[in-house]
Amino acid sequence: MKVQAQEEWDLEIQPKNKLFDLQLKEVWHYRDLMWLFVKRDFVAQFKQTILGPLWHVIQPALTTMMFLLVFGKIARIPTDGIAPAAFYMAGLTIWNYFAACLTGTSGTFTANASIFGKVYFPRIVMPLSVVISNMVKFAIQFALLIIVMVYYHFNGYPIQLSANLLFIPFIVLLMAGIGLGLGIIISSVTTKYRDFAVLLSFAVQLLMYATPVIYPLSYLQGKSFRWLVDINPLSPVVESFKYVLFSKGYVDPLHMLYSIIFMLLSVGIGYIIFNRVEKSFMDTV
Repeated sequence: MKVQAQEEWDLEIQPKNKLFDLQLKEVWHYRDLMWLFVKRDFVAQFKQTILGPLWHVIQPALTTMMFLLVFGKIARIPTDGIAPAAFYMAGLTIWNYFAACLTGTSGTFTANASIFGKVYFPRIVMPLSVVISNMVKFAIQFALLIIVMVYYHFNGYPIQLSANLLFIPFIVLLMAGIGLGLGIIISSVTTKYRDFAVLLSFAVQLLMYATPVIYPLSYLQGKSFRWLVDINPLSPVVESFKYVLFSKGYVDPLHMLYSIIFMLLSVGIGYIIFNRVEKSFMDTV
């Protein structure tokens, strides 16, 4: 019986030889570990803080107030007739989720080298847990956004919650996929070249201004630099998020298709590179 029990629990770890070796069954087998990482990421972020998860509400609220002052009062950028606070908070909510997924997954190898060197589990579990834990934070900020929208609805602004909200999960998954794909590509590159980790936070800030977070796409009509926003795969996602919330603006189906294709390519290419790097990254980290 002892020999039989040992045979049942034997696990032979072999290197992955295929370029795209997606072992969903193995990832599902380690789902409990993934949920532990999700809990760790969420709890550790505000450990030993007084306000704890309330910072997920305070941060977007303060940023929205700053945007109201700088871009609303000083720069006077229009918001297509949408309540300014709701407009800015909507852009921030979906953008913060992307930025958190990108920066979190980009440090997969360097931040978890001590764990990877001691125990085996599918390495892709780690970036997936980052995406899921950030989804909890997104849910908190989205709830705040709905409260703001309801407030403006009862104060004369034409805001109506409609069936378009059913598209929110699709938009969030699309944004998560882009963040995950780009993040695991960067995490693979930074095992050898740490410069990318230094440049990432700066690049994310610049990218936000090339995405319609603080302005509607209609504001760029006739502008010579409009093409920079059009080639940005995040632009249709952010604009779609605002459209399903406020029913204002325009979403080009071809641009959405472009974002979907970009997401699939980034995840596919990222996973291929991720599989190759995980075999030898301990020698370079």
